[in-house]
Formats: sequence, structure tokens, C-alpha cells
Amino acid sequence: MERPEQGPGEPDSHPRANGCSLTGYGALRNGYVRGLPEAETQIHHIAHNGGLYRRPFNEDFEETPMLVAVLTYVGYGVLTLFGYLRDFLRQWKIEKCHHASEREEQKDFVPLYQDFENFYTRNLYMRIRDSWNRPICSVPGAKMDMMERLSHDYNWTFTYTGRVIKDVINMGSYNYLGFAQNAGICKEAAAKVLTQYGAGVCSTRQEMGNLDKHEELEKLVARFLGVEAAMTYGMGFSTNSMNIPALVGKGCLILSDELNHASLVLGARLSGATIRIFKHNNMQSLEKLLRDAIVHGQPRTRRPWKKILILVEGIYSMEGSIVRLPEVIALKKKYKSYLYLDEAHSIGALGLTGRGVVEYFGLNPEDVDVMMGTFTKSFGAAGGYIGGKKDLIDYLRTYSHSAVYAMSLSPPVVEQILTSMKCIMGEDGTTFGKECVQQLAENTRYFRRQLKKMGFIIYGNEDSPVVPLLLYMPAKVGAFGREMLKRNIGVVVVGFPATPIIESRARFCVSAAHTKEILDTVS
Repeated sequence: MERPEQGPGEPDSHPRANGCSLTGYGALRNGYVRGLPEAETQIHHIAHNGGLYRRPFNEDFEETPMLVAVLTYVGYGVLTLFGYLRDFLRQWKIEKCHHASEREEQKDFVPLYQDFENFYTRNLYMRIRDSWNRPICSVPGAKMDMMERLSHDYNWTFTYTGRVIKDVINMGSYNYLGFAQNAGICKEAAAKVLTQYGAGVCSTRQEMGNLDKHEELEKLVARFLGVEAAMTYGMGFSTNSMNIPALVGKGCLILSDELNHASLVLGARLSGATIRIFKHNNMQSLEKLLRDAIVHGQPRTRRPWKKILILVEGIYSMEGSIVRLPEVIALKKKYKSYLYLDEAHSIGALGLTGRGVVEYFGLNPEDVDVMMGTFTKSFGAAGGYIGGKKDLIDYLRTYSHSAVYAMSLSPPVVEQILTSMKCIMGEDGTTFGKECVQQLAENTRYFRRQLKKMGFIIYGNEDSPVVPLLLYMPAKVGAFGREMLKRNIGVVVVGFPATPIIESRARFCVSAAHTKEILDTVS
């Protein structure tokens, strides 16, 4: 049940920071609220931002316990010491050296890799390398088949036993709505298109690669998002990395969330624009950067910035948090900047009808200047899209490197997207798509509740299907992944440098295809 609106003079029995209820834990991280006594100076700001939200917005980021943090640093310290010891033994030929190294005649040249990167890879990463790149040999549905492999040289090389591990519960794929399957209407439609159009187009959209299916898909995506026009691309990563440079350049300013995806970071760097980072989901940090940008302008010349572009994601895939979009839009309007929203993980997974974080907050799509997303998660396909004003899309058709030089989407992939999107919209004549969206929301809340009941520290928003479970210590990262696989559960484990050094975690991805029995087995 939704929480009633607070009156102008009524005290709030559940204090909030940036519209976020302080539930479960007494303190949030990243500078939101460290404790209620210290938050008195933020009360006005909290009440003001709380009015932007039409529904409760609850996120938990429990501070790392001091003892756990100390033990984690000690663990990395011990691994580092043993790493230097093993390097010493390798240097004197006491231990066999497996890693690639420069020949003697190359010793005077600049090394190919930074010394610590190489050190980390061979002495820390190799210990738990078996936790990644596991080969899958089936459809990545609720359950999957996995090829068994062994290592006889401490994870430097792997050999396949020929055995297949059957029915491994899949908690690692971004198959949010369960459309990644080899049966049903999507498979039948894609197979039919495959016989008619073939597997590939072998050309770019501007040459001979523009099919009627591509035109149909772009019209459907625009209608699904509620925008004037949309353009699709063959790869989600390049949708960000190649389009941001087309939108901003030298003399422009990019304000990027510190936890943005690598594709956004690469696109920002390639653009040549000035980049400034604000703390994750911290609106005070973002507003300070906006204010400073308006007041001071460009460095040295003090000229006004040509454009100010804010880069954010709908759901942050490593934190499980949801962007504070109402506040971002309010700041964007206040300081006359532009907003680029990456909905790779939120489109299809949030909102009453799966239309993403904009629908989740009940906002107007026109308030987002560039709506980006991918088809690789909720739609069980490949590629990405950008939606917005028709003028924007017409501009990108001419100036985007992804549009001019990259291959267009494969016809069967296009049909997979068309069929799954129509299913979500209810245009297939059934309620199956709507039921999948609702099932995902129920599964997400249920799974998060179960893990919290067991005492685990869980990050992120209560409505996010990405569920990070904190492991902290480096020894736990590999051990957790191996023990889960022994129980026929496939899960992604993540550690430094992909996360902060004291925040190693396992990341569960909930799907509408998961049943209550499956989630009970995992938890």
C-alpha cells in the first residue's frame, strides 16, 4: 500500500534522504544520511525532494562493518605478500612460471602491461579464475546446462571432462522477463524470418542493410517508449560509446554518475568533452557541479559551456540501485541542461507495463532528452536503441558512427524483439507479457525479503531485479561461486577492481521465469 502524502506541517516518522526512506538500517552510504542526529542540516532538503516522489522509494546501502573491513584488507594483504613470495620463487626457477613474460632481449623496452596489473592477474585473479567464463551449452532460461571443466595447474589452463552439468539454476543472466528461450511464439517468429531474410544483412543501414523489419521495429520502439522517433543499433555497447561523441564534443560538459557503465564512460572519453563525476545517485553532488558549471563556465576562458549533458542509468547493474530520476529531471530543468538516460537494465524490468524507470516514477518521457536502452536483457535479443525527438534521431542517422559504419541488426534478432515487445504491450492478443512484468516484480520483492530474513547484507532498491549480496573477503568470492555450483546454482561473483576493494559481492539476477520453488532453493 502506498504511503500517504505528508502534510506541510506534519512531522515525518520515517525520515528520508533524497526521497529515500531510511528503513532496515540506521545509516546509508555515499553521503545520503550517516545517522539521524547528523542529518538535521538536511531536513529541509529531504522534505523538499520527498514531494517529487509519488511512491515510496526504498534503498539500502549498509556501511561495511569495521571488523569486516579490517579483515578484508588483511586478506588482500596476505594474498599480496604470498604473491611477491611466489614471484621470487618463479624468478629463481623454484616454481614454474605460467604467465606470459617478455623475452630477455625485450627487457630494455617499455613493458606491455603495468607491473601491478600483471601481478594482480597472476597472483590474485588466477586463484579464482574458475568462477568466470563458464561455458554454457543450452538456452539461458530459468535453468541451463553447463560444461564441466577442470584445472590441473591452479586455473592457468582448463580441460573439459566431456560431462554436462544439467539443470543448473540460472541466477546470472539478464533474462528479466524470460524471453530467452527456444520455444514459444518468439522462437517460431524468428525461425520464420530466418528462412525469409537469412541470418545477416551484410551491409550498413545507409547502404543495402535497411530492411522493412528495421523500419517496423523503430516505429514500435518509439510507440513503446512514448517518444516521437527511435533508432536501433546492432550492439548495445556501441549505442553508448558511438552516439555520445555525436551529441557532445569539445566545449561541452558531461556530468557522469561515478558508477556508470563502461560504455557510457568510453563514449564520454571519446567525445572530447570535459567530464566531471558526481557521487552515485547523490543529488547534492550533482547540483553543486551544475551550479559551478553555470557560474564559472569553461576553464581559463570562462565562456559558457556549449552543452551540459547529464549521464545516468535506470538501474545500476552492480549496485542494484535505481536512479533518482524525479530529482535529476528537476535539476536538469532548473539548470537548463540535457539528460541522457541509459535504460539497459530497467526497460522491460520496471514500471507497471514494463516501460522502464520513466513509467516507474510516473514521469513524462519528453522530460528525458535522450532515452537509450538495449534489447539484450528483457527482450532476450541483441542490439540497442535511442529514442527522443524526431530532430535528434534524424541527426543521429547522419552523424552517428554506429549508424553509418556498423552492420544493421540481424533479421531474426529483429523479429525476436518485435515479437517480445508486442507481447509486453499486449498487442499479441494475450496478457502473457503483462503477467511476466508482474511476476518479475513479485519475484524480486520475494527474493530480496528472503535474503534479508537470513541476515545477508543486500544492496540496492527493493524493486530492482539486480540483487547484490555482499561477500567482502576475497577468499569468499571464489568459495561462494564454487559452493553454489556444487548445489547446481549458477551465480556471478564480482570482486576488486570491478567493485571497491572492501565490497566484493555475488550478484543475483531475478527473472520472471523463476518459480517460487527455484527462489526458495537458491535462498
